[in-house]
Amino acid sequence: MMDIHQILKKLPHRYPILLVDRVLQVEKGERIVALKNVTINEPYFVGHFPHRPVMPGVLILEALAQASALLAFATDSTEPDENTVYYFVGIDGARFKRPVEPGDQLHLDVTLERMKAGIAKFSARALVDGELAAEAQLMCTIRKIA
Repeated sequence: MMDIHQILKKLPHRYPILLVDRVLQVEKGERIVALKNVTINEPYFVGHFPHRPVMPGVLILEALAQASALLAFATDSTEPDENTVYYFVGIDGARFKRPVEPGDQLHLDVTLERMKAGIAKFSARALVDGELAAEAQLMCTIRKIA
């Protein structure tokens, strides 16, 4: 498990873009299960949509990517620093199955498919109350910047 303090040490993201609140399970080289608590206080709900707030799909994908970064760092046993950036390099097969609304708790379930030549491929699913909200294949890479 990882609490928010441990997550903040691994990810460079901060409010309002930090989208992982807790890690429930990590199996190095295999899988991570993390949580994102969705509250009405999120800044995007002001405009998306004021009459029926819904979490934007791109932010669900970003939450899954952040969980995948935590899995990649655990798998490589690396400690990211201010010169480490974790980039998306591809998103395939993204599907959105149900809206995510304030009060929902997103379970981010990410499985590492392969790591080769610095590129990691993940199968990622976001669930609410056991029901699939979104899924995608994500490809990411870790790069040092100067």
